[in-house]
Amino acid sequence: MPFPRKLLIENEELILELRPHWIALVMPAIVTILVIVGWSLAVANGPDSGTGHDAVFWGATAVAIFVLIWFPVRKFIAWVTSYFVVTSDRVIHREGWIAKRSMEIPLEAINDVRFHQGVFERMIGAGDLIISSASEFGREVFGDIRNPEHVQKTIYQQGEFNKDRMYRGAERGSASAVPPPPRSGASAPASASTTGELERLAELRNKGVLTEDEFQAQKKRILGG
Repeated sequence: MPFPRKLLIENEELILELRPHWIALVMPAIVTILVIVGWSLAVANGPDSGTGHDAVFWGATAVAIFVLIWFPVRKFIAWVTSYFVVTSDRVIHREGWIAKRSMEIPLEAINDVRFHQGVFERMIGAGDLIISSASEFGREVFGDIRNPEHVQKTIYQQGEFNKDRMYRGAERGSASAVPPPPRSGASAPASASTTGELERLAELRNKGVLTEDEFQAQKKRILGG
């Protein structure tokens, strides 16, 4: 089931749509196997007939159903109904079928994005994503994210694109207040905001978030080349 497009706002683009990694289903699968084995042993070693047999059979069945619903079924439903989405404006996490849990973090509110992978998680392409923001959620940890390094880079890139759009929108809105260009032969003063944008892009390039080609393309766009 894909992420509902009706939840996107006007002009918002869907960049990444992820389900939790399949590793999240390993423990529920193990518990399911153990429950089935335990139920089979209880019934096989119980009385062959009579009231004792019925009591063991129905007692083991009730316990097995309770454990299956409490852990494996609940975890599977959470996996099926969970979305981690990155758009051009925000990060969205939704989970739940009947009782739903949803959170949204605007890109401009995100202060830091980190990821953590163990050795095995790196082999299978899974990991935890840690997002620190100025929103009400503060620091959030998202487990079993597919390819968290790529997700981290995508969030940083979309954050920069979002800042650039906001900057250009503010620049257009204040165009009437811009002083006339200098006379021929005079040099134009450097824009502090443009310089700040270029410094931020250079920092992202140095961190490896942007490639050299991506840096040059954004630099050209900012300078109006």
